[in-house]
Amino acid sequence: MGNPGVTRQDPFDALGDPNRRAILALLGTHERSVQQLTGALPISRPAVSRHLRVLKQAGLVTDRPDGTRRLYSLDPTGIEGLRAYFDLFWTQALAAFKEAVEKEDG
Repeated sequence: MGNPGVTRQDPFDALGDPNRRAILALLGTHERSVQQLTGALPISRPAVSRHLRVLKQAGLVTDRPDGTRRLYSLDPTGIEGLRAYFDLFWTQALAAFKEAVEKEDG
């Protein structure tokens, strides 16, 4: 259901930024703090935090407290939603390609 008062971000809009895609790639290996992400990216700590907020609002990342910091990881539900969309897209694209090839051969 989400948090009241939190604007929901479209996951595809969230993926439009290369820094956010880089953050997702880094989180794909294991959870990380903002500091760890900042050390791996050519952007400032406030920028990493802003990108994480967009990704979280898009349902692509989640966070949990760890002492005085927060650790971020991929949100399996949001990532699965993207995967399902692309699986459907590729299934339809491959079916159309197959049909086009069969028309050429026939």
